[in-house]
Amino acid sequence: MKRTVLKEAFISSLPVMTGYLSMGIAFGILYSANTGLSPFWAFLMALTIISGSLQFAAVDMLAGSMPLFQIALLTLFINIRYSMYGLSLIRKFREVGFLRRCYLILMLTDENYALIVKRLPKSGYGDSDGFMLSLSLMNHLYWIIGCLTGAVFGSLVKFNTQGIDFSMTALFLVILTDQCREKANRIPAFIGLAVTALSRYFFGAEQMLIPAMIFMIAGFLILRKNLDHPDGKERAS
Repeated sequence: MKRTVLKEAFISSLPVMTGYLSMGIAFGILYSANTGLSPFWAFLMALTIISGSLQFAAVDMLAGSMPLFQIALLTLFINIRYSMYGLSLIRKFREVGFLRRCYLILMLTDENYALIVKRLPKSGYGDSDGFMLSLSLMNHLYWIIGCLTGAVFGSLVKFNTQGIDFSMTALFLVILTDQCREKANRIPAFIGLAVTALSRYFFGAEQMLIPAMIFMIAGFLILRKNLDHPDGKERAS
């Protein structure tokens, strides 16, 4: 892998590093405070799940002894948005070796996806495989370090953790703000906002997740051609 690609991936990952470390530490603290489990399991979750929103939700699942069926269903609905990310990168991932492809799919987080689609059109796909892999490895490492650090700290120091879970929401808001600087990203953001608000109004806070996801996916599929070619030119999808 070229040194210039590694350097570019590291520079691109710096904003994610600050977010993943702080958010991972927040998860680890909440995990230790609410579950009483060993930091090892927080490390294993960070290594294999790699989904901040799901891991934060898992804290309540573990603390409340939720049935496995409900855990599986909630996991599906929380992570179903990743299917949309995968659809836009199908062609690119087909060009990657099998093992690398599996890892890139595992690491297709919100932040990784945002950085990949922002970089690929500018590079003309040159060295994109190395960039995607190195970026994914770096971001994965940040997340593991953050989660493990927070879990160890939370197991040693006890304090009021109220409000720490807002770190996930704050990170998503920062990512959304950055993406909306580009005009082409504002339509998907508006669709997501409108669908979420309508689902909240018609179905209530407790039942809005499933219909919101369904309507968002339907809206993105219907408008896919417009979103892929906002200026009449093919994008990196």
